[in-house]
Amino acid sequence: MRKVLEVIVTSPAEAIEAEAGGADRLELVRDLAHGGLTPDFEVVSAVLDAVRIPVRVMLRESATMSVRNGQELQRLQSAASHFAQLPLDGIVLGFIRDGAIDQSALESVLRCAPECRFTFHRAFEELPNAELALAELKRFPRIDRILTSGGHGDWSRRKARLLALQGAASPEISLMVGAGLSGDVLRDLARTPELREIHVGRAARAQHSVAGTVERGLVERLRNILQ
Repeated sequence: MRKVLEVIVTSPAEAIEAEAGGADRLELVRDLAHGGLTPDFEVVSAVLDAVRIPVRVMLRESATMSVRNGQELQRLQSAASHFAQLPLDGIVLGFIRDGAIDQSALESVLRCAPECRFTFHRAFEELPNAELALAELKRFPRIDRILTSGGHGDWSRRKARLLALQGAASPEISLMVGAGLSGDVLRDLARTPELREIHVGRAARAQHSVAGTVERGLVERLRNILQ
């Protein structure tokens, strides 16, 4: 079964490069230096006009994984409501508080985009009990993706955790594997049918840096490894 390759982009130009290189889906963000924040509505519209592949949009107002106050929550709700008017594949978010999923913030934002699907991003990795967090996220039917590296350790340990989590997550949720994806890891993922979705950022960028731009040749290389 073909792997799904999701590439982080920040602009229409990068979106075009990623699609040309063989990306299957885009995650659109602003400010990669801070881990990706909510992009401007106009940029989201321009990216949707520029490509045909699915686009998911980051919803994150600060570099933390938490909603800091009521004003920030209102901005998140407003952005979710506006994004819900666009033909997006989904929205990317993740809110934690006191070492647990911030279910109040999560529920309030999901209500603002009632027809959207959602990815819970790498805030997942800051939760002390991945199995409990997964069970909590399965209470939200529209959360259909979780982005995770599999935690700490070498690839064999990460892979074992990912396989166990995917077994528990199926069929409602698919894991997207991200971070630390060397060529050897990608080749192993290509032979691992249980883990179908791959998420890349710097690996698709010039100099493998957040300061570099997405290049179709690098995306094509990743796509070829995963064939």
